[in-house]
Amino acid sequence: MVAPRLSIVIPAFNEALRIGKALEGVEKYIAAQPFRTELILVDDGSTDSTPDLFRQFQSRWPSTRILQNEINRGKGFSVRRGVLAAQGDFILFTDADLSAPIEEAGKLLQAIESSAADAAVGSRALDRKLIGVHQPWPREYAGRCFNLFVRLFTGLNIHDTQCGFKLFRRATTRKAFELQRVERFGFDPEVLFLIKRLGGKIVEVPVRWNDNPATKVHFLRDSTRMFLDLGALRWRFSGRRVSA
Repeated sequence: MVAPRLSIVIPAFNEALRIGKALEGVEKYIAAQPFRTELILVDDGSTDSTPDLFRQFQSRWPSTRILQNEINRGKGFSVRRGVLAAQGDFILFTDADLSAPIEEAGKLLQAIESSAADAAVGSRALDRKLIGVHQPWPREYAGRCFNLFVRLFTGLNIHDTQCGFKLFRRATTRKAFELQRVERFGFDPEVLFLIKRLGGKIVEVPVRWNDNPATKVHFLRDSTRMFLDLGALRWRFSGRRVSA
């Protein structure tokens, strides 16, 4: 069988209230594409009916693959697991709430191909007029602050590392995911940093985005952990080379 051109990886933890609508949107998107696309759903140890909804969707769309974490391991762990299992030439990671509409994937595909890049990062920061529903202002400004520290600590010239909508060229970025260690919400800067250190090219693409108030991010706890992960990343690779 011909390998898929695109793999879509969706991690989910207790997403029963909103995953159904998201999967319907993804199903319509896949059906409309002229190329083969695979869908990989990663259940991160959900305790609600998310696994049942995944299986119901799989019964209608048999090519869907479901990966099950026995316990909750974190978003970073789940994305890494899905990406390493993917077979597509390109791998799209998207949040389960589709805050960035799945149709925006076309922008990332076009950008990554036209620029011969290895990763395309969906961004809320490049054109804030594309944001329909903003986050509460403390979260939005905390996010801006975090991204400033990301640029200072990693040297990445990316203005929004945390948008849950990214596309990767599998052949050239797989090594970065193999080296990834951060398992929770702070994994994005690590993966992008590793791609850059391995010689990869990253482009940032403005996308439409709407905040979903049912976020799984705990503002104080997860923000603190993300800053600690960022500091650990800087310490781990200070003065060290990353081997391909």
